[in-house]
Amino acid sequence: MDKVYANAAEALKGVVASGQTIAVGGFGLCGIPEVLIEALRDSGVQDLTCISNNAGVDGLGLGQLLATRQIKKMISSYVGENKEFERQYLAGELELEFTPQGTLAEKLRAGGAGIPAFFTRTGVGTMVADGKEVREFDGEQYVLERSLVPDVSLVKAYMADRSGNLIFRKTARNFNPNVAMAGKITVVEVEKLVDVGQLEPDSIHLPGIFVHRIVLAENPVKHIEHRTVRNA
Repeated sequence: MDKVYANAAEALKGVVASGQTIAVGGFGLCGIPEVLIEALRDSGVQDLTCISNNAGVDGLGLGQLLATRQIKKMISSYVGENKEFERQYLAGELELEFTPQGTLAEKLRAGGAGIPAFFTRTGVGTMVADGKEVREFDGEQYVLERSLVPDVSLVKAYMADRSGNLIFRKTARNFNPNVAMAGKITVVEVEKLVDVGQLEPDSIHLPGIFVHRIVLAENPVKHIEHRTVRNA
C-alpha cells in the first residue's frame, strides 16, 4: 500500500480536527516534524491537547501553536524553554499535565502496545501522584499511570519506504517511535523516500504497520535551540 501524500496539508486533511489529542515527536527542536507542525498550525484547528516532551521554543516547534492559541492543554515533561508557554500557564490560560520524562515515554509505548496502565515508582510522594492509585509491591510504593493513545501522532523519521517502514537518524529518534506506535492515526514526515524493498530489513527501526500517512520533506531547517561554540 502506498501511503505517500503530496504535501503536509494533504496528509493532515480529514485527519486533524478541533478538540483532538495530538502527540508530537521530538526532543527540544531535535527530531520534530517541522513541516507537519506548520501544516497543523495552518489547518486552523483549535482546543488541542498536545502530548510532547516539551513545547518547542518561542516561535518554533509547538511554540507556533501556542502563539496562535490553538493548544488548550499540554502533557509534557519539560517546559523551560518557552516564555509564551510560561506566560499562558501562569495566567491560567493553558492547562498542564506535568509528567516525568521516562513516565511519558512509557505511557506512549504502553499505549502503542495495547497496555491500558502500569505501575511505576516515579512520582510517588509528589504532586505527580495526586489523585492516582498508589499500591505497594515488595515493600515499595508504586503509582498507577494510564497509558496515552492520541487521536493523531505527528512523527519525524529520516527515511521511509512507501509502505511506511521507518529509519530514524541518531538522536532524532528520541520520542518518535513511541509517538508513532501510540497514535490511532500516525502521519510521518521524512527526508528520504524509497520504494518498497529498498530498505535493509534489519535496518528498519519501526515497521509500517504503525504508519498511516507519509509526507516527503527533503530540506528541513533543523533549528538549534542553543548554539554553543568555543573560542578559537
